Amino acid sequence: MIELSRAPASLPPGRRIYAIGDIHGCARQLADLHGIIAGDLASRPIASALLLHIGDYVDRGADTAGVIAKLVDGCPIPGMDMVNLMGNHESTMLDALSGERAAGTDWLFAGGKAALQSYGIDPDGPRDRWAALIPQSHQDFLRNLILMHREGGYAFIHAGVRPGIPLENQARDDLLRSRQPFLYSEADFGAVVVHGHTPVKTPVVRHNRIAIDTGAVFGGKLTCVVLEADTLGFLTADPMDEPVSIAHR
Repeated sequence: MIELSRAPASLPPGRRIYAIGDIHGCARQLADLHGIIAGDLASRPIASALLLHIGDYVDRGADTAGVIAKLVDGCPIPGMDMVNLMGNHESTMLDALSGERAAGTDWLFAGGKAALQSYGIDPDGPRDRWAALIPQSHQDFLRNLILMHREGGYAFIHAGVRPGIPLENQARDDLLRSRQPFLYSEADFGAVVVHGHTPVKTPVVRHNRIAIDTGAVFGGKLTCVVLEADTLGFLTADPMDEPVSIAHR
């Protein structure tokens, strides 16, 4: 049974959001967490529920292809809407697939080797063949990811924001890659920012942000924050000993 506590913001009555942190190719863990969410929704029905993924589906973990396959055809949990955000790893992957030489090198260094291998592609093979060997539906999924979702008192963003700048004026790179000064800021960002990108051992809840990347690909749990009215709770999927490609964060 989920344990609920007071949240730093609120959602309209009858609305619930399940937001999942960074996945990084942990397909089995994601399937497990989707099942846990489905069970929670069945035991606690609500008029309207949203499944949201905070970004970084790809790289490092064993099964990037499997993660995207679970999402490419729509919400895997019946009766829910779904929103998928872009992370910095998807942005780099898309640049690499477009043929940018530097982006290709960056992608391989940041965990792209594991992503390519999940599609049966030799990372040391010709780079100009990468795009042709990854299903077009998977590439379309990545290109259609959005940078921000706002609802109630929350803004869902992959990495964070630059303090002092309105949410609607934030730079793309800050939304995808922010760490400092965002993580230590006490500022009001205009909404409580729910984010991933920077791994933490357990979820962090502050007055202005909620961090939900609990390092699934580094042996941690995959975490979902559950937001409803003025409460929050957490659902998690335990590590499944999936092989990991360690790279810089």
